[in-house]
Amino acid sequence: MSPATTLLRFATAGSVDDGKSTLVGRLLHDSKSVLADQLEAVEAASRGRGQEAPDLALLTDGLRAEREQGITIDVAYRYFATPRRRFILADTPGHVQYTRNMVTGASTAELTVVLVDARNGVVEQTRRHAAIAALLRVPHVVLAVNKMDLVDYAEPVFAAIAEEFADCAARLGVPEVTAIPVSALAGDNVVEPSARMDWYGGPTVLEHLETVRVAGAPDLLPARFPVQYVIRPQTAEHPDYRGYAGRIEAGSLHVGQEVRVLPSGRTSRISRIDLLGRSVSRAVAPQSVTVLLEDDLDIARGDLIAPAEAAPEPSRDIRATVCHLADQPLTPGRRVLLRHGTRTVRALVRGIDSRLGLDGLTHHPAPDGLGANDIGRVTLRTAEPLPLDAYGDCRPTGAFLLIDPADGTTLTAGMNGDPAAGPGTAGAADVRPC
Repeated sequence: MSPATTLLRFATAGSVDDGKSTLVGRLLHDSKSVLADQLEAVEAASRGRGQEAPDLALLTDGLRAEREQGITIDVAYRYFATPRRRFILADTPGHVQYTRNMVTGASTAELTVVLVDARNGVVEQTRRHAAIAALLRVPHVVLAVNKMDLVDYAEPVFAAIAEEFADCAARLGVPEVTAIPVSALAGDNVVEPSARMDWYGGPTVLEHLETVRVAGAPDLLPARFPVQYVIRPQTAEHPDYRGYAGRIEAGSLHVGQEVRVLPSGRTSRISRIDLLGRSVSRAVAPQSVTVLLEDDLDIARGDLIAPAEAAPEPSRDIRATVCHLADQPLTPGRRVLLRHGTRTVRALVRGIDSRLGLDGLTHHPAPDGLGANDIGRVTLRTAEPLPLDAYGDCRPTGAFLLIDPADGTTLTAGMNGDPAAGPGTAGAADVRPC
């Protein structure tokens, strides 16, 4: 494999029993990405359940509760590679109760595979997953119409589902959708082309994953460096060492660069960058580094270092699109903690502006609150100014979490601004039912 082989992060989503874990297992098995001992363990577990053939879903459903219930509960991460590309896969739960885990798995994905059971078509959870993909600005969506073997591999069934999903995706503002008919159980169009669907001339799932265009170099964005820790060794060798450690979330930093520290707004220049125990002239996302500045500024954990000419403007007023994750509702007037990068501040929910109805994909204004798995728009006021980017411009520094100050429970995942184009943008999606 070439060292220059690109990396694709992708997630799977879909309703319960649509076959996500089976699809992932088939993908790993047929691409020869499963070790012999893993396959032996799956075969043994399958025999213990009275199954003659190995249940490939067990390759990802690793929790005991998942295997007992036959559903995915947690996000299962898998790493595999082909000669053309490396992959990080997040197999996310389909049950509505675990939608919060789908948000977690898709938050860093560049592609989402949404599975639909060919017998059931597009259901509410399908629309919810499409809305979350749009909300998180996932650049590519694959509609995998699964279990085609149970509908006699009928092209009209696939075409109708692809058309309905195309309309849903366009109204949500999903930028690109590719529809593929598959049978994960039989292996049709997962890794190898199907001889039973000669009416389909598009790529298999793996072929599309290997060839889809991924995002450009991470240093194309303005630099964003949240400070995690201030290093002051105070040794005889380095008596004046004062470094700011963290991970570059976007862009690149270089020695001599003029930077601004937020939210204070003070400026300085980078005098040194330490990476893995050595000094370098330049570092790029997502490297973890220690940055030293020419001036002795008051900088603490939670501050953000950005280029002086391209720094976000700190603000205490936030209008955001959110996905509520907790069982307890989010209501106007509620006091919460807001975590942005490495900074946590007190915040007030000033208003719930609207809630997205998954039936007609329209926003209902001024609801009483947001329940578990609801998607809506909110207005917040923070106790301290925060340097948030628009989520559409920079995902790492445009996202935040709302936390219950009483027990630390994560309440809501938020995206600053209006990341999805939203309803009424028909035609915005480039849907290709190949």
